[in-house]
Amino acid sequence: MLGRGCSPPGRIPIPDGRKPPARGGSRSLAGMERPPAGTSGQRQEREPPRRPVPARIRVMSSTEDPRLSKLSGICLRFPEATRTDSGRHASFLVRKKTFVYFLDDHHGDGIVSICCKMGLGENEEVVRDDPKRFYLPAYLAHRGWVALRLDVGEIDWDEVAQLVAGSYSLVAPKKLAKLIGD
Repeated sequence: MLGRGCSPPGRIPIPDGRKPPARGGSRSLAGMERPPAGTSGQRQEREPPRRPVPARIRVMSSTEDPRLSKLSGICLRFPEATRTDSGRHASFLVRKKTFVYFLDDHHGDGIVSICCKMGLGENEEVVRDDPKRFYLPAYLAHRGWVALRLDVGEIDWDEVAQLVAGSYSLVAPKKLAKLIGD
């Protein structure tokens, strides 16, 4: 029991009648200096993440590889298709899933090609039938991808369009794949 003039444990009586601060409450910053504006002590405002400009309204560079421009025209005709550039390479996506890669001198191999998805085993058969134009791309071949060289001989753009359409239909959601009527 507390006697007269005694304070509960943890409380110190203040003689001038002010209330002592409550336990566990927020501490006042009065009397403390704040760091000057623009220093690490203050919360920095972040810029919102930059979103890529949709490929359909992107202005093509006059220095862009004409093969990439032609491929872009083919790929961007598909529903919800977008293009993302990374150096001299480009990816064509549908709902954040890649259906075609354009590779220009990937890892210094000196090859310009496109990579498209096929059914498992089909890619190996295509390479076996025409190894001068097709090859199995590193990191992707085991998932059914095949690469068509664009730097060897004449490019058959109808064949490219068929490869792209097949790849799109395998990668795109079923509702979108039905829209192309492969």
